[in-house]
Amino acid sequence: MDNKNLVKEKSINENLIRSSLNWKVRTEGVKSVDSGIIIPKSMVIIREDNDTPLGIHGTGYHPYQNEELMELLYKISHQTGLDYHSGGFFGNGERVWVQLKGDDLRIGNDKVEGYLSGFNSFDGSTSLAFGNTNFTVSCSNSFWMGIKEVQTKIRHSSNMEIRIEEILRHIDTLLEDEKETFRKIKRLSEVRMDEKVKQLVIQKLFDISKEDKLDELSTYKKNRIDLFKLDLDRELLHKGDNMWGLFSGVTRYTTHSMKKGDNTVGKIFGVTGNRERAIWAELSQLV
Repeated sequence: MDNKNLVKEKSINENLIRSSLNWKVRTEGVKSVDSGIIIPKSMVIIREDNDTPLGIHGTGYHPYQNEELMELLYKISHQTGLDYHSGGFFGNGERVWVQLKGDDLRIGNDKVEGYLSGFNSFDGSTSLAFGNTNFTVSCSNSFWMGIKEVQTKIRHSSNMEIRIEEILRHIDTLLEDEKETFRKIKRLSEVRMDEKVKQLVIQKLFDISKEDKLDELSTYKKNRIDLFKLDLDRELLHKGDNMWGLFSGVTRYTTHSMKKGDNTVGKIFGVTGNRERAIWAELSQLV
C-alpha cells in the first residue's frame, strides 16, 4: 500500500474512532420465535460489536457501512477542502451522522457556523443523504436544513455504489446553498419584524389554523406559546427587532425549550424540523 492510501486509511480509521462509529453491521434471516419459521424475503440488520438489532428490511435492502460513509466523506473533504469535524449516532446506531466544517458568518455580535452534514440509517428511516447545518454560537441554536431530495439522497439498493458518484458530482451545490443561506440571514437581519409576521410564525410553529382563536387554545398550547415568546424576547434583545431575531427565537425554542433533553432527532428528521424549514422558507420569501 502506497503512502497516499496509508494516509487515507489512517484518517478514516481515526475519524471512525473519534465518532464512535468504528463498528460494522451484518445481515441475518428473520425467524419466528414461537414456531421457528423463517420469514421469507426479510432480513434483520445486526450491529456486530454488541449484537443489537437495528432494523428489519426486505432482501433488496443493502446496508451502507460506517466505514464506507467515512470513506465517502474523505473524498468529499478532498474535493471541497472542508475538514472533518464530528460524527456520531442516534439511539443504538439506527441512524448515524457525520460533519465537515463549512464557512462561518459574522453578523453583529453573532457567529453562525456552517457545516456540511451527512446522514445514513440502518432502520430505513432515512436514505444516505447530505445537507447543511447552521449553529449560532452566541445562543447555541441549531438549524438543520433539509437533506437534498435528488442528487444527494440515495436509497439503499443494489445500484447504490453507482449512484454515490452523483453525490460527488453535485456536492458543490450544497456549498452554494450554504452561501445563499448566509445571504438570507444577512437580509433577515436588515428587515424589521412586525406583529403580523410574528403571528404567522406562531401559527406555523404551533400548527394553529387561521380559524383557531388564540383564547380558545388548550392550556398546554398557550403555555408553550408563552415559553416561545420568552425565548423570542431574549433573541430580539440580543439581535435586534428584526426577522433574524424572530427566526432565532424559533430555533432557540426548538433547541432548548420545546422538550426536555436533546431534540436533535426531531429537528433533523421529525415534525419540528419540517416546521422550522417551513418558517425559514416563509421568512426568506418576505425579504
